[in-house]
Amino acid sequence: MTRTLPSTLFWQPHRRSPIHEPREKFMTVGGATLGSRIFGFARETFMAAALGTGPMADVFYAAFRFPNLFRRLLPKRLQRRLRAALLEGNRGEWRRGRQALLRGSFGVLFSALLIITIVMELMMPWLVEWIIAPGFADDAEKTELTIRMAAVMFPYLMCMSLTAMLSGMLNSLHHFFAAAVAPVFLNVVMIGALFYGLWSGADPKTIAWYLSWSVLAAGVLQMAVVYAGVRHAGINIGFKRPRMTPNVKRLLLLAVPAAVTGGITQINQIIGQAIASGKEGAIAALQYADRIYQLPLGVVGVAVGVVLLPELARALKAGHAKEAGNIQNRSIEFVLFLTLPAAAGLWILSDAIIRVLYERGQFSAENTAVVGSILAIYGLGLPGFVLIKRCSRAFMRARIPGRRCASPSPRSSSIRALPSRSSR
Repeated sequence: MTRTLPSTLFWQPHRRSPIHEPREKFMTVGGATLGSRIFGFARETFMAAALGTGPMADVFYAAFRFPNLFRRLLPKRLQRRLRAALLEGNRGEWRRGRQALLRGSFGVLFSALLIITIVMELMMPWLVEWIIAPGFADDAEKTELTIRMAAVMFPYLMCMSLTAMLSGMLNSLHHFFAAAVAPVFLNVVMIGALFYGLWSGADPKTIAWYLSWSVLAAGVLQMAVVYAGVRHAGINIGFKRPRMTPNVKRLLLLAVPAAVTGGITQINQIIGQAIASGKEGAIAALQYADRIYQLPLGVVGVAVGVVLLPELARALKAGHAKEAGNIQNRSIEFVLFLTLPAAAGLWILSDAIIRVLYERGQFSAENTAVVGSILAIYGLGLPGFVLIKRCSRAFMRARIPGRRCASPSPRSSSIRALPSRSSR
């Protein structure tokens, strides 16, 4: 009896019903993500009023897209692979080996990001002119500003990539809130920059510079918040010389193929932005529509995806195939129950939503028609894209590198709607 008591005490909270346990965690992650999206709406409302879909809005969003591309290409996959690796093995081995794996992966990731950042900073003029915004070529001022703002914001990649790795560790420990609430700080800092710019009567160019520096400051703050959560969870990670240990090599071998295949969507977005850069205001219009689209996509998709993997890992490790199937089925039902009505609402009410949220200041009625057309098309793909997020987590748990859904981006599809906005 004395031998089984500690094991019973340790595992009992995780042997609850597969219906109730994920639902509580959905609410935790979804609630924090909802808060981030609400602040994101406030940020975009201020941006629409301050910049509209003018040239400075295009410049800022084009420069901000590039660090986001790299953040989503590798570190997000590395975060998920790290979380899966930490959930493998028996509990004793996991507790003994997690410090070594985390310190090793942190050192390797930091060194790789430092090299990438230096190289990209040196190549930024070429990247902007040929990849990020080739449509700005006829406007020397927009090109120069995009290069300089991208150089300021690119170190955000390091902060957010390390934050993603630390978030993966927290999720493996079933501490979901700190990682989910960290993105709120990006929106809060940017709102502060926008509010100061509007209050001081700054011109759009100056406000764009305020936003660029606020992105870098917010990245440092987000990393600090998640790192504090990691320390609170009892994990001490320090800077040490990177070493390619067998566990770190295995982690990278699993993450890199997933990043390559999962990067197809991100590459589509870069291509879409490159095409849109040739049309005045198109980059900003895509961003404003995407912000609204991210509300149901983020709240439902991220909450289900983040919570699903640990629950599936626990059920499959214990050999409870029926419980694992039940978790997956409930997740699909939860996704469809929320996203199908949301997709219908976005299609029917797209113009009204844009008018209420954005149409003020520099954002005109003509801008509303363009952004509303894009949002309506985004809404049609909402259920499918949320289900892709759910399915990709299950594929990763199967430990089959590269076997992921390679889907087109809704952003690239919507570019075709820009010329036909008058038909709606």
